[in-house]
Amino acid sequence: MAHIAATSLQFLKDLSANNHRDWFNTNKKHYELAQSNMKSFGNDLLQEMNKIDHIDTLKVHRIYRDVRFSKDKTPYKRNLSCSMVRATKMLRGGYYLHIEPGDSFLGGGFWAPNKEDLARIRKEIDFDAQPLRDIINNKTFKKTFGTLQGEQLKTAPKGYPKDHENVDLLRYKQFLVMQQFKDEEVTAPDFLQKVVAGFQAMRPFFDYMSEVLTTDENGIPIV
Repeated sequence: MAHIAATSLQFLKDLSANNHRDWFNTNKKHYELAQSNMKSFGNDLLQEMNKIDHIDTLKVHRIYRDVRFSKDKTPYKRNLSCSMVRATKMLRGGYYLHIEPGDSFLGGGFWAPNKEDLARIRKEIDFDAQPLRDIINNKTFKKTFGTLQGEQLKTAPKGYPKDHENVDLLRYKQFLVMQQFKDEEVTAPDFLQKVVAGFQAMRPFFDYMSEVLTTDENGIPIV
């Protein structure tokens, strides 16, 4: 199985200190090796993930930044990354892996739910938040991810009282989970297995959200 090479992390460290086109062009062969390493790792990850889930696509992301609308004009990302989309409209949620010296992590969830999905999730929380609380308070979930993450409103969303008993969950605009890794973990031979285990730990959360987002408030399928 592929593993993340120490040379890939070293390339990213060097790039972070020399984030300009002249240096990158001179060292492009090192980028190509690092990107090839990420693709190999991603392909092996896809193969393992399809043993435990149904994955539609794997995308290994480009290192080039779109700087047109950014104040930060550095041309290159400081990380390598890939993402996977679950197959069919019945399976919601996406997986993401981010490799960056000192800031590597895997993540997943719902980064930018549309207003209809967000409204549906909030209605379910309003009706009965206990199933979601059971998931995020589960020992494995807490050990792997800590807490549910994501951008939140400062107060209750429109239409819900500020003193709602589940206002802490209703305030979420994103529903995300994340597991961080040290550099030595990233380059270890068992890193692929750790990533698979982390993604597998998301499944109860994804299964809950998939059921909510593919049914109406009466539990009737809408997909």
